[in-house]
Amino acid sequence: MNIDELKNTWNQDDSFEETPEISMEQKNKINLPLEKIRRNMRMEFWSTVGIFVFAFTLIALSAGPFKFKFYITILIASMVFVTFFFFSQFFKLYKNMSSPMMKTYDSLKDLLHQFQLNKQYYLSFYLSFVPFLVCEIIIVLEFIPRPVPLSDTKIASILIGSIVIVMPLLFVIGKWWFKWLYGKYIIQIENLVNELKR
Repeated sequence: MNIDELKNTWNQDDSFEETPEISMEQKNKINLPLEKIRRNMRMEFWSTVGIFVFAFTLIALSAGPFKFKFYITILIASMVFVTFFFFSQFFKLYKNMSSPMMKTYDSLKDLLHQFQLNKQYYLSFYLSFVPFLVCEIIIVLEFIPRPVPLSDTKIASILIGSIVIVMPLLFVIGKWWFKWLYGKYIIQIENLVNELKR
């Protein structure tokens, strides 16, 4: 193979790497669902911050034994740490959606892949709260005074029952919440990407 043939082969390979630009009309169609996803992400972030501020305020103002308040405060602080980790992943997606580089078919395909990853993060986020809820139930069972103390069997059945009910419930709520907040807009973007593929 001579030098000219090598150059031709090289140029042909380069042409395959080029991806079609997205027209202005297509960008406008894509920006609408993306903006709705960004708006919902902002709303979810600030409502989560509000919930934690409310929880810490409620604990600070409520009457109760020091140990009870201290354990609950540590538990909620741990929840804040886990939430911060997951929101840092969501924030990366938020930044990528705001990127002005979103001009090609490949960048949109990459964005759809990120949506799928974030869906898994989202479900993991909900399931990560199971141990916290179990700890809260244990603290409540230990510290709330009762006229008749609970038997060991009753405590065990409450804890096991809580896990059996709460885990699937959190999974279902997480899936439904993701679909309601983001799913329909992701489907719109998938449809637009499929249109570009043709």
